Amino acid sequence: MEIFTFGDKNAENVLVQPVDEHELSAIENEMKQIAELTDKSFKLLAFKVDSWNDDLSPWKAPAVFGKDDFGGGADITLRNITALCTDKSKNYYLGGYSLAGLFSLWASYNTDTFMGVAAVSPSVWFSGFSEFMQSKKICTDSVYLSLGDREEHTRDPLMSTVGDCIRTDFELLKSQGVHCILEWNKGGHFKDADLRTAKGFAWLLSST
Repeated sequence: MEIFTFGDKNAENVLVQPVDEHELSAIENEMKQIAELTDKSFKLLAFKVDSWNDDLSPWKAPAVFGKDDFGGGADITLRNITALCTDKSKNYYLGGYSLAGLFSLWASYNTDTFMGVAAVSPSVWFSGFSEFMQSKKICTDSVYLSLGDREEHTRDPLMSTVGDCIRTDFELLKSQGVHCILEWNKGGHFKDADLRTAKGFAWLLSST
């Protein structure tokens, strides 16, 4: 994984985000949006993953779209990320979009490194994930969830469950006393990913 650094290198708040090539190209706009939404200084570490479906999925699963199965390599990715988040004087926040959002939420059950996580339009339709959340204890205090209001209106029977899944997951977190929010955005899954992610990180910075 390649690592790209943006923002104030001396900031005590460090945002960590797994990205692909497309998201990396929009990071500068995302940074601008975060700065407009919060007055806190921050640095952003963008981890460019090599294989989206392999590196960010918590366990193996068959392909839902296209031909690429999910490889279940999230453990390795999380180890690589946390190895660079060891400065105790910093506040670390993890966030991501789509499968990276799912990864961020999953990671919050496997490490206490992050003060908060932003799961933005996360792939919570992923087979077995809601059951995973119900069987584990989360290790972070703050969770930002969001979804586009058109995302559950898809013909794919598995992906169409994303709305019900995220509502269930949100209620579970609230019942456990987690500081969390579920924000609904206009549009489908591929609309305004940079702005939606910026809103998630800004909420974490402003509320922790």
